[in-house]
Amino acid sequence: MKPGTLVKPLLVVGLLMAGPVCAAPSARQVLAASPIDDIVAQYPAMMSQGIRDGLKRSGQVPPMIADTVGHLVNSSVSAASIEQQIEKDLEKGLTDKQLEAVASWYNTPVAKKIAAAEIAASAPAAWQNVQAQAPKLNKKYKGTQRAQMFDRFDRASRATESAVDTTVAVQLGLATTMAAFSQDSVNYDQLRKRIESQRGALRGVVGQQVYDSYLYTYEKISDQEMALYVDFLESKAGLAFSRIVTTSIQKAITDPIESVGSQVARFLTPAPANGQ
Repeated sequence: MKPGTLVKPLLVVGLLMAGPVCAAPSARQVLAASPIDDIVAQYPAMMSQGIRDGLKRSGQVPPMIADTVGHLVNSSVSAASIEQQIEKDLEKGLTDKQLEAVASWYNTPVAKKIAAAEIAASAPAAWQNVQAQAPKLNKKYKGTQRAQMFDRFDRASRATESAVDTTVAVQLGLATTMAAFSQDSVNYDQLRKRIESQRGALRGVVGQQVYDSYLYTYEKISDQEMALYVDFLESKAGLAFSRIVTTSIQKAITDPIESVGSQVARFLTPAPANGQ
């Protein structure tokens, strides 16, 4: 984790007790203790590659346009802006006591070990490994405590929920790109309805992907360590932290994605002839 960047917390209880008065950690300090900055730093490349691949698989746009959209996403989505949004929302949404609790967790050896695993698994290149290992890991952990713990983890971390919401938001943002290839003026509305109608099916697909990633990411984390992590996620401070972080990320990436769709649509729509 990068010292001095937007994400990594924790004041030790001993330090808090040492002086007569100690200020609560700031949102910036809390983020600096967590793995969020390292994960968010990979968002532009991760989203660019994912959107590029998705558009090519769909066959709805030429490969050149898919590459152009991917490039625009990479240049439009700013990791620094996402971190700033998270910091601002944490300052507003968490109490001093909650900031202290989150910071205290992320400064523990267990939290640092888990954070390192999350950072490694969030790299765009890691997704191929997640997919490759999924069948073996699903079989290995079927019926185990690790598998049973997933539902608690998923609810508390909002992993599947936030992934589905973000995916729908990204698809809606890019719907303007698809609409540019049709002369049908209601094409965008049709796309929007179709995307929304697929939310249930999308949740099933994304949910499995989140579970596969969960097994891969935490394979070297013991059940006892995972239990401590889930306990933190289920605490009032942990729930508030996860909710604010996931909501902030979605908010910070939606506007740039919508802007990319609009840019491509304008590029593809011929300008009217002079005086016409």
